[in-house]
Formats: sequence, C-alpha cells, structure tokens
Amino acid sequence: MADTAMLDNRINKQIKFEPLEATVAATEEESVILAEKLTQVAIPLKVLLQALNIAKYNKAAAFRYTDKNLKNIKKSKWVVIKMA
Repeated sequence: MADTAMLDNRINKQIKFEPLEATVAATEEESVILAEKLTQVAIPLKVLLQALNIAKYNKAAAFRYTDKNLKNIKKSKWVVIKMA
C-alpha cells in the first residue's frame, strides 16, 4: 500500500497539474462590453450570439472565444468596394 502511495505522489509531481479555472458568469455590463468588442468589426451574427451564450456560463471562455474569432477575422482578407 505504501508503495502505491509513493508512486502516486511521484507521478503527481511529474505531471505538474495546473490549477482549475473557476467559471464565473458575465454580468450585464460585461456582456455589453463583449458585444461592443465584437460589433466593432463585421462579424457573423452567429459568432456574436454564440459569445453571448457562452458568457451566460463562463465569462473567461466567452472573451477567449471572442478574441479567437476577432483574430481570425483580422487574418482573413476583406475586399472593400467603394461606390463612386
């Protein structure tokens, strides 16, 4: 029994577990900030709604989702046509 406990302790030290992220829902004000951040660029409505749905349960994940999508949009090449 003692051998398995020592082995478990050694394994735990080698793996270096990272602390778990606590999930916190976004407040109304934070949801507005999230929406404003997304509406500064042309994004699909689906992305905005998905970010707001994620924010109901996990504020940090919603902002990560938003940043990832904004980064992808900025990488894509947009063609702007100006009317004369």
